[in-house]
Amino acid sequence: MPAGGNSAPIALGNPSEKAGFHWHDGYLTWRDRLLADRRFQRWAAGFPLTRKIAQRRAQSLFDLCAGFVYSQILLACVKLGVFDILAERPLTLGELASRLALTPDAALRLLNAAAALRLVQRRSRGRFGLGVLGAALLANPEITTMVAHHGLLYADLLDPVSLLRRRNAATALSRYWPYAGADQPDQLTADEVADYTALMSASQSLMVVDLLDAWTFGSHRCLLDVGGGDGSFVVAAAARAPGLRFMLYDLPAVTELARGRIAAAGLADRAAIIPGDFFTQPLPSGADIITLVRVLHDHDDANALKLLRNVRRVLPHDGVLLIAEPMSGTTETKAVSDAYFAFYLLAMGTGRARSPSELKGLLQQAGFDGGRAVATRRPILTGALVARPIS
Repeated sequence: MPAGGNSAPIALGNPSEKAGFHWHDGYLTWRDRLLADRRFQRWAAGFPLTRKIAQRRAQSLFDLCAGFVYSQILLACVKLGVFDILAERPLTLGELASRLALTPDAALRLLNAAAALRLVQRRSRGRFGLGVLGAALLANPEITTMVAHHGLLYADLLDPVSLLRRRNAATALSRYWPYAGADQPDQLTADEVADYTALMSASQSLMVVDLLDAWTFGSHRCLLDVGGGDGSFVVAAAARAPGLRFMLYDLPAVTELARGRIAAAGLADRAAIIPGDFFTQPLPSGADIITLVRVLHDHDDANALKLLRNVRRVLPHDGVLLIAEPMSGTTETKAVSDAYFAFYLLAMGTGRARSPSELKGLLQQAGFDGGRAVATRRPILTGALVARPIS
């Protein structure tokens, strides 16, 4: 609500005046008319009992308007290495300007902006140090990896209306993720899959840790990781469950990258690498747990169902399917899933974030029991669902 004076509130009608509305719909209609009235906004911004609410909502609205600028300030800090530099010790403006190859005026502009966003913080004797969010970024390099990658997304979102109206048009992200639109993804070359495979590996470590903390993998005999990329999850799970055997299934070009990582980790005797296309070719049998880590939300419902049915064919009656990906449908995840991932996947050209109930519907169609949620430490990043085959 914009700031203003203390004029009296304006009566805008009865919430129930629209016949046929549910009472709550009527209330919301009345509320919307009230909040959209400039005289009410002015009154609420001055009235002691509503002033703080009005100020918070005004700040939230401005943050939505300025969000792109905030993201570019963060991107500039990541590209210039501001957080790594300040992790060494707090520095003066002159020292930072020299390290960043910026003029003092430009450095001060960036640092003031970053301080306002709690990325950096002013310290004693005119120095700058890490802010609470800048320090948190250092502990989570996968976030900085995604920030650097977002240049492609920003380019695709320059005209969001065009993006919405031209769903099948080529975009920067669809070119980056070539399997999303490929007629024969199993024919992609190593060069075509290298960049996105590296990004997946770098960006999913938080999810991997959350999943390994949430589920006891040591109780299983053999794990099949479908869409397993370069083997990052297999390597991490192998360290947690020394007696577990593994199979990794992905596109042929991707499995070549996985083969090297698995061998380097000393797991060649415990992990079989199987190339193929999980939509058109059968999955290997023999696993009592199958994982889909950030796989289903890359695909539309028809292909997601096709994959789940493929999984069901090879999973024994006492086996489990574990799905891990960002999920929609809760207050704490809706901004990430229904805003960020909705438009990221739109630009990518395929897929969407689903709620647990939507996933359960697909699971039941594929021959599973519908599944149950598995609690994770960071549900904003990692939603988890475990399902069992119906006999």
